[in-house]
Formats: sequence, C-alpha cells, structure tokens
Amino acid sequence: MKDYIEERAVSIANYIIDHNATVRQTAKAFGVSKSTAHKDVTDRLTQIDPSLATQVRKVLDVNKSERHIRGGLATREKYLHKTMSRL
Repeated sequence: MKDYIEERAVSIANYIIDHNATVRQTAKAFGVSKSTAHKDVTDRLTQIDPSLATQVRKVLDVNKSERHIRGGLATREKYLHKTMSRL
C-alpha cells in the first residue's frame, strides 16, 4: 500500500474519533468519496493499526445505531421549513 494512502487512513480515523464524525462528514472534510473514507477505516486501517481500527469501529457503530434518529430529525426539519414558508 502506498504511503499517502496509509497516512490518509490514519488521519481519517483520528478525525472520526476526535470529532465523533460520520463517514459522510469525514469524507467531506478530507475531500474524498464516502466509499474511500469507509474503505480506509474499515479495510485498510485493520492492516495498518488494528487498535485504532477498533476505536473507529466503536464510533461507527454508534453512528450506525443513531442514523435512523438523524434521518427522522432531518425530515422533520424539512417539513417544518415548508410549513413556515406557507404562513
């Protein structure tokens, strides 16, 4: 694996841990696709630093368990704005 890919994977992992960020937020911050960010922290990181990969996995699992709540809040916000614009 190329050095810059390893460095990116570690940087992405540290960002996720420090900010409790989602893969989508992290990908946007690093200017990469969601697929790349996810592959970096799930596949590549396990080869580079297994203990860091375990820490990231915990954050990702929490995010995954909360995503239905975030989606519901986003939908609620969307319809609140539509209702307010009609008034």
